[in-house]
Amino acid sequence: MITSPTFAGRRYAVLGLARSGMTAAESLLAGGARVTAWDSREEPRRALEGRVELADPAAIDLTGYAGVVVSPGVPLNSHPIAAHAASFGVPVIGDIELFALCRPSLPAHRVVVITGTNGKSTTTALVHHLLQSAALPVRMGGNIGLPVLGQNPLAPGGVYVLELSSYQIDLTHSLEAEVAVLLNLTPDHLDRYDGFAGYTASKARLFAMQRADQVAVFGAGDAQTLEIAEREAQLRPPGKVRIVDGADLAALQPHWPSLQGPHNLQNAAAAVAIAQALGLSEGQWRPALASYRGLPHRMERVAEVDGVTFINDSKATNPASTAPALAAFPPRPDRRIHWIVGGLPKGDRLDECAPWFGNVAAAYTIGDAGPQFADLLSPHMPVTRSEMMCEAIRQAKTAAHPGDVILLSPACASFDQFRDYEARGDSFRQIVLALIDQGRADASSAPRTGEPS
Repeated sequence: MITSPTFAGRRYAVLGLARSGMTAAESLLAGGARVTAWDSREEPRRALEGRVELADPAAIDLTGYAGVVVSPGVPLNSHPIAAHAASFGVPVIGDIELFALCRPSLPAHRVVVITGTNGKSTTTALVHHLLQSAALPVRMGGNIGLPVLGQNPLAPGGVYVLELSSYQIDLTHSLEAEVAVLLNLTPDHLDRYDGFAGYTASKARLFAMQRADQVAVFGAGDAQTLEIAEREAQLRPPGKVRIVDGADLAALQPHWPSLQGPHNLQNAAAAVAIAQALGLSEGQWRPALASYRGLPHRMERVAEVDGVTFINDSKATNPASTAPALAAFPPRPDRRIHWIVGGLPKGDRLDECAPWFGNVAAAYTIGDAGPQFADLLSPHMPVTRSEMMCEAIRQAKTAAHPGDVILLSPACASFDQFRDYEARGDSFRQIVLALIDQGRADASSAPRTGEPS
């Protein structure tokens, strides 16, 4: 566990005891802090009973507290904890800020932080893979994998690679990342911000925490990201701001089975820029790109049967995230996309996906968004109103020919039918594998030629 002697004797409150909150509480306790903790659920409260004071930080006197640690899921624009803590002059922070406070007591290390609306999980996992392949000590955390505070400190010379959402950046105030990355910006989470400008400003804070001599990497795909890049370039020495589009790597991409499509070309370019900033040579990062296996639920190749490839892209929870998945499979005479789309919509349009409608042979709509998306898509492609994912998979499998792709890329949140996008992706995988097993069983039990039926 990562902790710090600076916690000793100080008072902190923790609101929300899911994975990151519970880990934060344990780190604070291990560092000698006095902790007040609360969760609406009884089970996590019971797990800390006797070691912390159990009370809701939004309803107690916070005089003398060093900080209130909240879950990224707590909406600061509407939850009472923000105003309550401010009335006592107490900062509202997250577990990543606690990690920043721990850094002076850790062995010498570097930190890479990756954010963006889309592609940050893939890029974070890819950077972790590149560094691991180069035999560097490395930990991955933040919005991916295990909470960073719950992991063992790295040996000297190690690198912490953190994926951060805008919510986590909002709760972080002093993290000076040796390399900070913004992949892209498209409208998302606008219920938490004052429009797109507020969301963009949240992401830009990552670079305000850096020193001018630290490296900033930006994707080249949208005007908002480039605007932040240009502003940072004016504040830093030459060479400290890098803008990547992947054009110089395009010839290599066919050799990366898990990094297909224009979006992954930019993800790979960002990962290479990070690796170079950390001192890796081309001889180290180039072969590692080819051996990267990808993430579950993000363009995950679940199976290939009779020439049909099943791909789980459940993590695509908005149209901007689905668009690159559709773009990854340009139409060929021997390849068509059967697109499973729908869920709990984040908007009423699919405009970001529209340029790639021509890549789709047929759509199968599911979930709350199903009827609305069916109406939107019907002028552009054949549509089956499947409603349930199991039916969509069966229908797509029946229609598919060798060479085709059956793609779950919902462009929606999952909460209408599933606990989260991971449960949705797991369900897709289980249904696909069950259908494959059933097909094999049916084939093995079919009468052979010349035998009585």
